[in-house]
Amino acid sequence: MSEVQTRTSWISMSGLVQGVRIILEWLAWAAQAVAPLALRIALAVPFFRSGLTKWDGFLELSPAATFLFEEQFKLHIFGGVYDLPAPDLLALFDSVAEIVLPILLVVGLATRFSALGLLVMTGVIQLVVPDGWANFHLPWAAMALSIIAIGPGRLSLDHLIQLLGRTRFPGTNG
Repeated sequence: MSEVQTRTSWISMSGLVQGVRIILEWLAWAAQAVAPLALRIALAVPFFRSGLTKWDGFLELSPAATFLFEEQFKLHIFGGVYDLPAPDLLALFDSVAEIVLPILLVVGLATRFSALGLLVMTGVIQLVVPDGWANFHLPWAAMALSIIAIGPGRLSLDHLIQLLGRTRFPGTNG
């Protein structure tokens, strides 16, 4: 191979490597924007769908929701099975949380607190349905922990509020 062919091949190879590097950097940038949103939606959907089943209408809790907390749901702790304390209050609290927290999570408002709330709910669900850890509770907990760790991402109201705070108060480290 001649020196000119070798140089041309080297230039083509370095151009290809540079092109691949640019594509990978763009993919990383796009994934950093989209991944937190995808995680937030993936965690919100099962909780929101469950929450919808607990309401008969606007601010009208379903009798079935109360029945679940009074009769069906039991705590499995230390080898024993126990009734839930204050089942009516827990049914209301759970039903509200399963609607409000997923909505906050999807729009990215109070994101880390919403994910923490769903993580706590996942822990309680694990105590009520101990056999669901592999298929449901472990992925939910992993998603919630990931959201808490990485934050809401650029496609969120939390990020927008942070940007607006910086422009209104330039001297702050917000």
